[in-house]
Amino acid sequence: MLAETHSCRELVLVVDDSPDTLGLLTDALEEVGLTVLVSPSGEHALRLLERITPDVILMDAVMPGLDGFETCRQLKARHQLYQVPVIFMTGLSATDDIVRGFDAGGVDYLTKPINPKEMITRMRVHLAN
Repeated sequence: MLAETHSCRELVLVVDDSPDTLGLLTDALEEVGLTVLVSPSGEHALRLLERITPDVILMDAVMPGLDGFETCRQLKARHQLYQVPVIFMTGLSATDDIVRGFDAGGVDYLTKPINPKEMITRMRVHLAN
């Protein structure tokens, strides 16, 4: 398990406008020993990122207001956040959308519905890097 391979708890920021998704992901991440912060919007996430630097960010692409792609572009423009891996998780599965996620600065792209075990495995790889 992820928590067994690291001496301290990693901090994960989950950005999604769906309370159900936030709850599902929070439960799955906490179960493997991760510390989870949640944000219901891109705007809120950017304000939160002025005060904290997570180890990894899980970002929904489709949100009202500032979408996940633009949120990622803005956070990657901040020097202290540039190296934080952003993993997109979205219902958008077209190649153009996937390319858009990587162009915005994402390091990975998962399509919904999210499989928590796959998500945690992918996070493990990015945290190790």
